[in-house]
Amino acid sequence: MKTKTVITLAKRHLRALIGHSFDVLELTKPVSPDAAVNLARIISKLSPMVGNLIEFNVCEYLNDQKEFAKLGRWHRQDPGFPDTIFVGNVLPIPGFEVKAWFPLATEITARFKDSQNNFLDDRTQVAMLAWLPEFLIFGKPTILDIVIVSGHSVAKARDDHYHNPPDYLVLEPGDTTTRTSNLQQTNTNGYKFQGTPDEFKTAQSIVKKWGKLEYSPTVEYQAKLRTLMSKFPYRLDTNYAKMDRIVHAEIEAFKNRVYEKNFQGRTIGSWNRLLSKGNDDEVRHELEVLFNITESNQPVIE
Repeated sequence: MKTKTVITLAKRHLRALIGHSFDVLELTKPVSPDAAVNLARIISKLSPMVGNLIEFNVCEYLNDQKEFAKLGRWHRQDPGFPDTIFVGNVLPIPGFEVKAWFPLATEITARFKDSQNNFLDDRTQVAMLAWLPEFLIFGKPTILDIVIVSGHSVAKARDDHYHNPPDYLVLEPGDTTTRTSNLQQTNTNGYKFQGTPDEFKTAQSIVKKWGKLEYSPTVEYQAKLRTLMSKFPYRLDTNYAKMDRIVHAEIEAFKNRVYEKNFQGRTIGSWNRLLSKGNDDEVRHELEVLFNITESNQPVIE
């Protein structure tokens, strides 16, 4: 079986997860309206752990599919990229980078920093799974929607979006193949210009000589960018490569689709606005009525 066929089968099975609830964790119903408000305010803090559990269970889910049994097994790499690969009688090795998104958070905080050089044969896909508890703030994690896109397309969209010398530089990690596996680097980084206005004009005059400013991960083009780094002050951008900021067309469409999806009486976008910006009285009333949460829910302590 070819790599593309394995990826196509895996995509089909992953899309079948929409509407599926993972039995990895279950939040109990709040015992009072005030408890519901408090849970709504802090539930996003739970999302990293639940996201990791979902990513792990995606690997197990794929291994339950009979089409893959005779060829090998899906394997979770932790750490490693991509985080799920197919180990068996298929080359080049296909894989998925799985990103879980909790859409009540302020933005998609997952990052994608791997170099375009890692996706030359397009064997790696990015699968983003949007999830919420089945009753908005309690219950089991439920998959709302899924988008699966080429890893190379994500890396290219990121680089094209950020690349703007001399103001902003995207730098490749360089060749680290001679190092042991735990010391090899595959991530790009973003750097913002920090010099004076006069220094910026000088940097602009250097860049003007380059001609067409099209990002490239090649050694030759990276050498030009590093020349700027050596001559002028730059700072590392700690917000670089967040999935919500790279302007990838399919991811943007997915995000809008999720926000417009109806869930427990409102669109998810509406729930996001209410829970992040609404006052406590508004949130308390909505949750109390929707889920019949009253003071009588509280357990009796003898």
